[in-house]
Amino acid sequence: MNGDYVSDDDQMTSSRSRSRLGIACCLGRHRSIDNPRSNSIASTSRNNTTNRKRTNHAKSKSMENFDNTPSTLNSSRSLRKPPHLKSRNGSSRKSTPIMYSNSSGMLKPPPIEKNIECTLEELCYGCTKKIMIRRDVLTDNGGIVQEEELLTINVKPGWTKGTKIKFVGKGNERPNAYSEDIIFSISEKRHQLFRREGNDLELCVEIPLLKALTGGTISVPLLGGENMNLTVDDIIYPGYEKIISDQGMPISSAAGKRGKLIVKFIVEFPTHLSDNQRCDVFSILQNSC
Repeated sequence: MNGDYVSDDDQMTSSRSRSRLGIACCLGRHRSIDNPRSNSIASTSRNNTTNRKRTNHAKSKSMENFDNTPSTLNSSRSLRKPPHLKSRNGSSRKSTPIMYSNSSGMLKPPPIEKNIECTLEELCYGCTKKIMIRRDVLTDNGGIVQEEELLTINVKPGWTKGTKIKFVGKGNERPNAYSEDIIFSISEKRHQLFRREGNDLELCVEIPLLKALTGGTISVPLLGGENMNLTVDDIIYPGYEKIISDQGMPISSAAGKRGKLIVKFIVEFPTHLSDNQRCDVFSILQNSC
């Protein structure tokens, strides 16, 4: 009886304890429902967590897209854009030439080129060339007629082949176009005796074997038609040259100065010698070489 017996006071104490616990639980629930601040904090925490997840996901996608774009590293270890992503001013884009139009709408045709032959004498001393040309000319009513015109070219001393003389607008006329230009190009006629090398002249002179071995005075022609006496004391051997100063072509860039005249020799050998002559030549020349 003593172990199983519960007094009325104990029952009352236990009942009051259970009541207090129930009331506390109800109050806790009511406080969590009625407190909006706590609910807001919890919601904000959940939203922040969701946003961080979305941001990390977007970053991972952007990194994937970046990785799929080809790129290279330059010498400074910085990323360099691929050629197809370069800007319009990049070196990978080919530049297109800009075509400028004539504001007047008139075209300039190519010039007419002609050769004019000159002798070495004309290029040495200068001359005047008169050339008759025939060209098409527009009339006031739009027709085309041919007319002749005499052009004058003053050849200067020292001009070389390839020198060009330009006459602006002396060519044919065409509607809606400028008149053609005419360009004359100097060419040299081949000379019988002289050959030009820049400002120098080369001349080949034939001499007999006796004079080549013993020397003497040789008559040398000049470009103007004169002759000069050239004394040679040396033995003339193959390749021997004699240079005469100031007898070449005039130097157009230096007034009053001329190039050289280079004289080359062609030795004439006898075509027949007697036995006695051969013996004499042999006795003379056997110890000379």
